[in-house]
Amino acid sequence: MKILFYDAKSYDINSFSSLLPDYPKLTVEFIKSDLDPRTAALSEGFDAVCAFVNSDVGAQTLDILHAKGIRLLLMRCAGFNNVDLEQAAKYQIRVMRVPGYSPEAVAEHAMALALASNRRLHKAYNKVRENDFSLSGLMGFNFYQKTAGIIGTGKIGAAMCRICHGFGMKVIAQDVYENPSLKDFVEYVSMDEVLQRSDLISLHCPLMDSTYHLINIDTIRRMKDGVVLVNTSRGALVKTEDLIEGIRMHKFAGVGLDVYEEEGTNVFEDRSDEILEHSTTARLLSFPNVMITSHQGFFTVEALDAIASTTLENAMDFLAGKESPNEVSP
Repeated sequence: MKILFYDAKSYDINSFSSLLPDYPKLTVEFIKSDLDPRTAALSEGFDAVCAFVNSDVGAQTLDILHAKGIRLLLMRCAGFNNVDLEQAAKYQIRVMRVPGYSPEAVAEHAMALALASNRRLHKAYNKVRENDFSLSGLMGFNFYQKTAGIIGTGKIGAAMCRICHGFGMKVIAQDVYENPSLKDFVEYVSMDEVLQRSDLISLHCPLMDSTYHLINIDTIRRMKDGVVLVNTSRGALVKTEDLIEGIRMHKFAGVGLDVYEEEGTNVFEDRSDEILEHSTTARLLSFPNVMITSHQGFFTVEALDAIASTTLENAMDFLAGKESPNEVSP
């Protein structure tokens, strides 16, 4: 089977190439271009394509992939909201993903963002580099004996619950389904209670119609003053304009974001003043209590190994005609 690997970074090439000798039936070609309607035609002569959560796998892209004979779409990530599943099913293109590569990697990064934004570590680092050792503007608060509100308690959310519990926090959560592994130390409550009681709110839910702009001016107003908000899941869970308004209202002690609505738009590749002035992400960066990272929550050695292994196993299951729990359908 020939696989075209889109948007290949050096770390992707290293992690996949190290495992490929164990999969002699698979041939992978890596290219830098991301998958979208403009680049889909590059898949001619391949059996499968490998894409990421930022790829454009909408109807137009799938039309072209189908015309080029693609039978399998391998998503090397957990998310698949960027894929038109109905169109893929129409063309009998199977879609397979990596549902749980390293929950601890993302959860640990979420806590790192919470701690860094609360204790102003990014600001402290810059002050000391300028030989300023004053503590002005660096006040934080203890997480110990505070309340953590976790929205979404799948594998990553559950890992975040365990981390918060280890910090001595009271952990409350909101999810459609309760995770039985958390019953000893997590209290499931309504969304309103999470918003009103939490000192730290961390988002770990998928992006769906029901969660789009889950964090908006209405939900922000219901939060405690001085709350820390962290999002390592999907950028569109948060309405950025409303978040900016909430920051200006002094609602947040800290905000930590590893994902954001403009992710993938290359807004920072064009440094013109006009582009940056109208970029909500750039505006967020102007606030001293906001810390933004570049979607690196998954970026650990262990996670990359798991992503590569599961993706290649998905391809082998397809070749063998096996059903897979990693397959997604409409």
